[in-house]
Amino acid sequence: MNENVEKDVLILAIESSCDETAAAVVKNGRTVLSNIIYSQIALHTLYGGVVPEIASRKHIEKINQVIEAALSEAGVTLKEIDGVAVTYGPGLVGALLVGVAEAKAIAYAAKKPLIGVHHIEGHIAANFIENPELEPPFLALVVSGGHTHFVRVEDYGRFDIIGRTRDDAAGEAFDKVARAIGLGYPGGPKIDKTAKEGNPEAVSFPRAHVEEAPYDFSFSGVKSSVLNYINGCRMKGEEYSQADIAASFQKAVTDVLVEKAMHAVEEYHADKFAIAGGVASNSALRAAMQEACERRGIKLYYPSPVYCTDNAAMIGAAAYYEYKNGTRHGWDLNAVPNLKLGERYKGAV
Repeated sequence: MNENVEKDVLILAIESSCDETAAAVVKNGRTVLSNIIYSQIALHTLYGGVVPEIASRKHIEKINQVIEAALSEAGVTLKEIDGVAVTYGPGLVGALLVGVAEAKAIAYAAKKPLIGVHHIEGHIAANFIENPELEPPFLALVVSGGHTHFVRVEDYGRFDIIGRTRDDAAGEAFDKVARAIGLGYPGGPKIDKTAKEGNPEAVSFPRAHVEEAPYDFSFSGVKSSVLNYINGCRMKGEEYSQADIAASFQKAVTDVLVEKAMHAVEEYHADKFAIAGGVASNSALRAAMQEACERRGIKLYYPSPVYCTDNAAMIGAAAYYEYKNGTRHGWDLNAVPNLKLGERYKGAV
């Protein structure tokens, strides 16, 4: 029994990079003992998107309650925790600061190691939670509201970015198009649902390719094309189908993501491919990616929807491997809103 206690590593993780206040307790990087999320979606829907100042204030109100609930649900105390992990970037600076300050206070008071975690690394690590057999190396596509990255996961905590968006992230484009066609916020789930009633071949929207950068993305063009199509219909006094636009736009984005993913799989001779981030819960993307991977004999991984959107369990999963690699942060850890994947905080020891 003592051997089991010694080898188990319990991480208390905190995530507050945008508009979810979240805390989780994760054992050995793969077993989620608790995953508490307080979502602010209903609040920000009133404004058609996330208002940073409101998000920060709400994090301050809720973070202690969320952490207490996570410890309670996991049935552990701070004494039993081996490390305190927190997202320190990228994200909204005010929102990040709330989580970082909280994590530092808890780690200091409880005399526990502090581990800062990169938000995108957390999204990738979400795939470890339900797939115990998944280990690096593998290719990953991170598609969320703020990020679209193609990543070679070389080892735990070691990444090579082979492609990224040049403008809008995929999720950002979903939100903007949803607002334009009257679906409102949050755009991703609403477009996914509405597109099921539409014809994905109804409107031909562009598929952007970046010259000399086969794995980079650009979604501003397809977003602008949707806006131009709607304006054109209005000027001519023509009706347009909300569902057809949603389905056609969704297919344009999905086609690009899948095509580039399969190109990468072939070039890097990968046999494992993972998708992560909020857009990874899109049913059309999952189905298209699954079909493309099956045709090539590639194993596809993706998290359950609760682990696709921002949550602390994914931060705890990533933190476990950082902890095992010896990553520790000092009390000077700060929020880094534009933190790049693979970039290390100067205060890391």
